[in-house]
Amino acid sequence: MTLKLHGISNCDTVRKARRWLKEKETEHEFVDFRKDGVTREQLVDWCGQLGWESVLNRRGMTWRKLPPEEREPMDEPRALQLMEQHPTLIRRPVLVHDSGVLIGFDESEWERTLTL
Repeated sequence: MTLKLHGISNCDTVRKARRWLKEKETEHEFVDFRKDGVTREQLVDWCGQLGWESVLNRRGMTWRKLPPEEREPMDEPRALQLMEQHPTLIRRPVLVHDSGVLIGFDESEWERTLTL
Protein backbone atom coordinates (compact mmCIF):
# COMPACT_ATOMS: atom_id res chain seq x y z
CA MET A 1 0.00 0.00 0.00
CA THR A 2 1.28 3.44 -0.90
CA LEU A 3 0.86 6.00 1.87
CA LYS A 4 1.52 9.72 1.82
CA LEU A 5 1.07 11.65 5.05
CA HIS A 6 0.56 15.41 4.70
CA GLY A 7 0.84 17.82 7.60
CA ILE A 8 3.30 20.02 9.46
CA SER A 9 6.14 18.54 11.45
CA ASN A 10 5.48 20.44 14.68
CA CYS A 11 1.76 19.52 14.90
CA ASP A 12 1.02 17.21 17.85
CA THR A 13 -1.61 15.25 15.94
CA VAL A 14 0.73 14.75 12.99
CA ARG A 15 3.44 13.55 15.39
CA LYS A 16 0.97 11.06 16.90
CA ALA A 17 0.04 9.78 13.45
CA ARG A 18 3.69 9.43 12.41
CA ARG A 19 4.51 7.60 15.65
CA TRP A 20 1.55 5.25 15.10
CA LEU A 21 2.67 4.47 11.54
CA LYS A 22 6.20 3.82 12.78
CA GLU A 23 4.93 1.50 15.53
CA LYS A 24 2.98 -0.40 12.87
CA GLU A 25 6.17 -0.52 10.76
CA THR A 26 4.26 1.09 7.92
CA GLU A 27 6.28 2.83 5.27
CA HIS A 28 5.01 6.22 4.22
CA GLU A 29 6.18 9.45 2.69
CA PHE A 30 5.81 12.59 4.79
CA VAL A 31 4.94 15.84 3.03
CA ASP A 32 5.27 19.02 5.08
CA PHE A 33 2.75 21.70 4.05
CA ARG A 34 5.07 24.47 5.17
CA LYS A 35 8.08 23.24 3.21
CA ASP A 36 6.48 21.52 0.25
CA GLY A 37 3.15 23.34 -0.04
CA VAL A 38 0.03 21.78 -1.46
CA THR A 39 -1.36 21.88 -4.98
CA ARG A 40 -4.79 23.03 -5.99
CA GLU A 41 -5.33 19.60 -7.58
CA GLN A 42 -4.68 17.91 -4.23
CA LEU A 43 -7.08 20.27 -2.45
CA VAL A 44 -9.79 19.73 -5.08
CA ASP A 45 -9.32 15.95 -4.76
CA TRP A 46 -9.45 15.96 -0.96
CA CYS A 47 -12.46 18.29 -0.88
CA GLY A 48 -14.19 16.15 -3.51
CA GLN A 49 -13.75 13.05 -1.37
CA LEU A 50 -14.33 14.54 2.08
CA GLY A 51 -16.14 17.85 1.56
CA TRP A 52 -14.43 21.21 1.93
CA GLU A 53 -15.97 21.72 5.37
CA SER A 54 -14.02 18.67 6.64
CA VAL A 55 -10.75 19.77 5.07
CA LEU A 56 -10.84 23.41 6.23
CA ASN A 57 -9.57 23.76 9.81
CA ARG A 58 -11.59 26.48 11.50
CA ARG A 59 -10.15 25.75 14.96
CA GLY A 60 -6.52 26.68 14.44
CA MET A 61 -4.53 29.83 14.98
CA THR A 62 -4.27 30.54 11.24
CA TRP A 63 -8.08 30.70 11.01
CA ARG A 64 -8.36 32.94 14.05
CA LYS A 65 -5.77 35.34 12.65
CA LEU A 66 -7.67 35.81 9.38
CA PRO A 67 -9.62 39.06 9.16
CA PRO A 68 -13.39 38.48 9.55
CA GLU A 69 -14.03 39.59 5.96
CA GLU A 70 -11.80 36.73 4.72
CA ARG A 71 -13.60 34.13 6.86
CA GLU A 72 -17.20 34.89 5.95
CA PRO A 73 -19.07 34.19 3.81
CA MET A 74 -17.29 30.89 3.11
CA ASP A 75 -17.91 28.54 0.22
CA GLU A 76 -15.84 25.89 -1.55
CA PRO A 77 -14.06 28.20 -4.05
CA ARG A 78 -13.12 30.59 -1.23
CA ALA A 79 -12.02 27.73 1.04
CA LEU A 80 -9.82 26.28 -1.71
CA GLN A 81 -8.25 29.67 -2.33
CA LEU A 82 -7.53 30.22 1.38
CA MET A 83 -6.11 26.71 1.91
CA GLU A 84 -3.88 27.14 -1.11
CA GLN A 85 -2.61 30.48 0.24
CA HIS A 86 -2.38 29.26 3.85
CA PRO A 87 -1.74 25.48 3.94
CA THR A 88 -1.93 25.50 7.74
CA LEU A 89 -5.70 26.01 7.27
CA ILE A 90 -5.88 22.37 6.19
CA ARG A 91 -7.00 19.99 8.92
CA ARG A 92 -4.17 17.65 9.82
CA PRO A 93 -2.97 15.10 9.15
CA VAL A 94 -4.13 14.14 5.67
CA LEU A 95 -3.33 10.52 4.82
CA VAL A 96 -3.59 9.61 1.16
CA HIS A 97 -3.77 5.85 0.60
CA ASP A 98 -4.51 3.57 -2.34
CA SER A 99 -8.27 3.72 -1.93
CA GLY A 100 -8.86 7.25 -0.66
CA VAL A 101 -8.08 9.90 1.92
CA LEU A 102 -8.31 10.09 5.70
CA ILE A 103 -8.23 13.40 7.53
CA GLY A 104 -7.41 13.86 11.18
CA PHE A 105 -5.95 11.03 13.25
CA ASP A 106 -8.43 8.50 14.57
CA GLU A 107 -6.51 5.35 15.44
CA SER A 108 -9.47 2.97 15.12
CA GLU A 109 -10.51 4.47 11.77
CA TRP A 110 -6.96 4.24 10.46
CA GLU A 111 -6.68 0.63 11.67
CA ARG A 112 -9.96 -0.33 9.93
CA THR A 113 -9.14 1.52 6.72
CA LEU A 114 -5.54 0.46 6.38
CA THR A 115 -6.05 -3.09 7.77
CA LEU A 116 -2.50 -3.24 9.10
